[in-house]
Amino acid sequence: MTQHTTLSATTAPRTPEPGSRALAGLPPFSPRTLLSRALSVPLVLGFSVFLPLLVLVQPGTGPRDSALWMQLALTVYAGTRLSAMILTSRRKLLAGSFWLFVYMAMGVAPLAQAVLGRTPAPVVGARSDLTEAVSLVLIGCVAFDVGSLLARQRPGRERDDGLRFALVHRRRLYLLTLVAFAGSALLMVELGGPAVFFTSRQEIISSVEEAGLSQADSQAGQAIVRGFGTVPALIAWLVYTRWLVTSRRARRSAVIIAVWLALAALNAVVNNPISNPRFWFLTVLFSLLFTVFPVSAALYRTALSLGVVVALIVFPFADRFRYDDANYRPIQTTSPLEPLALKDYDQVGMFANTITYVGSGRGHTYGRQLAGSVLFAVPRSVWPGKPMDTGVVVGQWMGATNTNLSSPVWAELWIDFGPVGMTAGFVALGYAAARVDRRYARRAVRRAPPGSLIALTVPLVAGYSFILLRGPLLQASGRVAIAVCCIALITTFRQDRATGLR
Repeated sequence: MTQHTTLSATTAPRTPEPGSRALAGLPPFSPRTLLSRALSVPLVLGFSVFLPLLVLVQPGTGPRDSALWMQLALTVYAGTRLSAMILTSRRKLLAGSFWLFVYMAMGVAPLAQAVLGRTPAPVVGARSDLTEAVSLVLIGCVAFDVGSLLARQRPGRERDDGLRFALVHRRRLYLLTLVAFAGSALLMVELGGPAVFFTSRQEIISSVEEAGLSQADSQAGQAIVRGFGTVPALIAWLVYTRWLVTSRRARRSAVIIAVWLALAALNAVVNNPISNPRFWFLTVLFSLLFTVFPVSAALYRTALSLGVVVALIVFPFADRFRYDDANYRPIQTTSPLEPLALKDYDQVGMFANTITYVGSGRGHTYGRQLAGSVLFAVPRSVWPGKPMDTGVVVGQWMGATNTNLSSPVWAELWIDFGPVGMTAGFVALGYAAARVDRRYARRAVRRAPPGSLIALTVPLVAGYSFILLRGPLLQASGRVAIAVCCIALITTFRQDRATGLR
């Protein structure tokens, strides 16, 4: 990130040399600028033209109708916006993660499904419902961009020097560390010991059900239980990691290093990729990388660029530990597009099913599903009519055997508020993401105070946004609430009580 400095009154500006770019009226450039310009054309063409066309020309049985062409338009739009995120001069973690998700989960993967004529979840409605769903996804993307434009500030209002930094309270961090060890230890005891975390996700789910910690009609209870055992451990580890990165005194403390090593070992058990969903491990990896390297533009661009490769090639095959050896069936494909149509990327199809569900006479819920997500902690014994996961509701209506289906934010907003509410919701999301990204770019710098919370929370939110965008929101709300409580616990605005200052 380029640091702009103001000349003092005693400093004379340098006179441009003859033949310089400043004398010619051209903007200055740096080697990084030249690199961006050299990469911009192939990057934009690759994401928005070549890859969509490569998918489009593959053999398949899918109909060449308006749904396919609308899906192609959405993929091109998302590819262009993702390229803009990679080439921007600022690190926009929230916007970048949004467009990475849209490009892969709502763009390239559904395009491959449309070409092949295969979907991970059956689309039970008319073909027109699928066309409407793709059109509404595109409208939501445009609304997100409108919100980002509305968040732009005047140059004179960009400074926020008068605002205080939110920092990590040192003593409360110690309390959070104790909570992390206690929560993870309790989860291990309930599930039968640390060994179960190195078996499979199927074994973990079975252990949760056997312990009576989950309900058959909702995944929210399981998410809350696992959240207490995983989220505090992750946040405490991220804080100690950032503390060691920014403080030389911390790196000389044997106690701090020992606690960091113990938290690293704890996360290796409860947050490993074997026993956790791939989206959650992506959150762990994303937040850790940008906690260690918050100012690295090269890492930001590499993460978004490689994210496409990982989503296309690695992600569909990364479920080796979803089932045990007896139930695991390796993916056997004859086309490079088939893994994108087998599982995981059912978001557009489930949005189309949600539209069909609403149009079948059920109607919109006018905030009821959102209320269930916000009030997820209220037990069903107190609230008998508490809504289930949106994916479960639509899946049961479809007659699906496996109702653990996704419900993207588009579907969550649509089922509650209809097209107007969905559009307004994405305007608000774009506005909020742009404001947070702007503050992160200004404050997550090398000269930021040790223990600055924004360098910890924004990467965490950006990583978890993949889960929130995929949905269902009720299933994702447990870890969000726990993370909010953990961050509120350690937050202070007094620098004398912050980490890294002694």
